[in-house]
Amino acid sequence: MSIATGKIKPISTIAKKYGINKKDMFLYGEYIAKINPNVKPCSKQKKLILVTATSPTPAGEGKTTTTIGLNDALNKIGKLSVAALREPSMGPVFGVKGGANGGGKAQIIPKEEINFHFTGDIHAITSANNLISACIDNNIYWGNTLQFDVGRILWRRVLDVNDRSLREIEITINAKKNIKYKSCFDITVASELMAIFCLSLNEQDLSDRLNEILIAYNLKNEPIYLKQLGITNALIKILKDSLKPNIVQSIEGNLAIVHGGPFANIAHGCNSLIATKTALNLGDYVVTEAGFASDLGAEKFLDIVCDVGNIKPNAIVLVTSTRSLKMHGGVEDKTKLPLLNIEAIKLGINNLKSHIKNLSNFNIPFIVSITQIDISLKEELACLEKWLKENKIDYAFNSSFEEGSKGAVELAKKVVKLCEKKSELKPIYDLKMSVEKKISLICEKCYGASKVEYSSLALEKLKTYNDFPYYVCMAKTPISLTDDEKVLIVDKPFTIHIKDILVSNGAKFIIPLTGNIMRMPGLPKVPEANNM
Repeated sequence: MSIATGKIKPISTIAKKYGINKKDMFLYGEYIAKINPNVKPCSKQKKLILVTATSPTPAGEGKTTTTIGLNDALNKIGKLSVAALREPSMGPVFGVKGGANGGGKAQIIPKEEINFHFTGDIHAITSANNLISACIDNNIYWGNTLQFDVGRILWRRVLDVNDRSLREIEITINAKKNIKYKSCFDITVASELMAIFCLSLNEQDLSDRLNEILIAYNLKNEPIYLKQLGITNALIKILKDSLKPNIVQSIEGNLAIVHGGPFANIAHGCNSLIATKTALNLGDYVVTEAGFASDLGAEKFLDIVCDVGNIKPNAIVLVTSTRSLKMHGGVEDKTKLPLLNIEAIKLGINNLKSHIKNLSNFNIPFIVSITQIDISLKEELACLEKWLKENKIDYAFNSSFEEGSKGAVELAKKVVKLCEKKSELKPIYDLKMSVEKKISLICEKCYGASKVEYSSLALEKLKTYNDFPYYVCMAKTPISLTDDEKVLIVDKPFTIHIKDILVSNGAKFIIPLTGNIMRMPGLPKVPEANNM
């Protein structure tokens, strides 16, 4: 089951430590459960910690491992702490990453159950999403009472696997009458339904958001909303149980809530608000993470999730590694990343500086966590430490991958002190601003771009959406601060290119698509599915 098979405890035993009664639990076997999200009243003294990172390498930089290790370390030093994490998508599980449970001695378990199917939440979202598509096509088949313009159906089918062949498909509704239209599949975790699921505060909020989904336009160029299909109650029946947060445990027996799973390069990249708020009910400290680096997941957490949920972090942990710095310092050959390269470290520190500058915009205290693993070289770590000291940046080394909670105690102690400092979240933009202004501020302040360019299609969409008082959820590569994943060294002014703009009306998002971003990823030449 995991490297800690002999230590895993019944989830009811773990839950009891956090005041969760059996009547509030819905068991999925002995080691996994769903819980009532209203288990205990929330105290105002709770401390929320956000974990983010510098720009990653394909293997990841230890953000989830840091989140789990820090949570274990906080419990080790006597703080009642809960981790709140996203559910793994089977896309990356079978693609590049092979899992999303942390690593080494800082993992959540049972590993395989969490990675494959878990409690069926993502499957339920997939089914609900595709029921919407089926009902759209069914209405058209039986007379098209809503007068769908088949050339302007916005809603897409989804699947929770990486499958590039589904990026372009043709839907045949009635072959005899030649009623068909071009469409595509998105991966489930990039869907509006996943975003809505993760932003909803309760079942009623979910229902209201579902009703407002813009699914298509009719022949008179009028919007058609999901409520006009009359299937909202059916969707709620599919999703109702999934709204309850899932609980599991770390290797060291501490509670982790794992719920919701939007991608951060395409969607907003944070676990459900219900999970975060439930964690705040249960622990004195809550450690949560936002997908990819600070330019994506953290920006979306701080600008979108915090506003929707009326929450704010007391501290931010910025995870980095010498491997990440070397990759963004010019080492393109992955096989050479373990080799000593001080010059690449010095150049890669510019990427760290960009993320530090980014976080400074939000006015939340932060600390840099330096991931230490067996390939970390002392000379490179010393070079990084020297720069942090010279620039008076708070930092701590973290070896939780190899040492578990013991390796993150220094980080935990510093985070506790950081949480006592004044924290007053300052968003990048105001919802009352135009969409164009919001996009410009994100590109300038969070990416460091000097200019934003729009395609003719995006400019046309901007005319429609520019006055919408919605959040902006940028779709951008996570590999680079630019919109080009091949540009790892950012040492000159650059432009962000907006190729299209989408609206997620139920999520209250405007989604600018940049560069070559795809909402359905493909598998690598040798996927992890071949190695299991």
